[in-house]
Amino acid sequence: MRDQAPEERAATDGPPDVWTGRATNRVQWLLACAGAACMALGIELAVDSMWTSGVAALAMSVVGCIAVGLLMLFGTLAFVHVAVKVDKDSLEVRCGHLGLPRRHIPLSHVVDADFAPAVTPRQWGGWGYRWRPEKGTAVVVRRGEGLVLRLGDGHDFTVTVDDAESAVRAIRHRLGLRGNTA
Repeated sequence: MRDQAPEERAATDGPPDVWTGRATNRVQWLLACAGAACMALGIELAVDSMWTSGVAALAMSVVGCIAVGLLMLFGTLAFVHVAVKVDKDSLEVRCGHLGLPRRHIPLSHVVDADFAPAVTPRQWGGWGYRWRPEKGTAVVVRRGEGLVLRLGDGHDFTVTVDDAESAVRAIRHRLGLRGNTA
């Protein structure tokens, strides 16, 4: 029996047992730096101010700068990248360095998967974990290709991820669906 070429093996075999993909948005690092600058300003105000006149105004400025800085820092670092994993039972989406927020969707709840060639933050109201009543839920970390899951409850779940077409093929293979991914 002759050994198959890699192309022939790929054509006869299905997708890998575990498909993984990710997407990154380097622009978010600029926003994270702005958040760090706000925090630094708040700390600078707290440490170097005399606190002799206008204590309430100074305290509000310090707390405001630190709070805005923390919100910007967490909000941006949580969505610098997204990691998607599809195994035989489920799809898992993890955001940022801590993997939070995360979403676990059993494939038994998925009706179909589609490739979206052009997902934009504008369609969803910005970057991050988004919900729109007419569209469903999305994790958008950058503009570009994405994966759209049609769930059994009638909702959609969209995630921007590199090589989304192969994710669609992997999910459709596991669901026993065939068809065009584009």
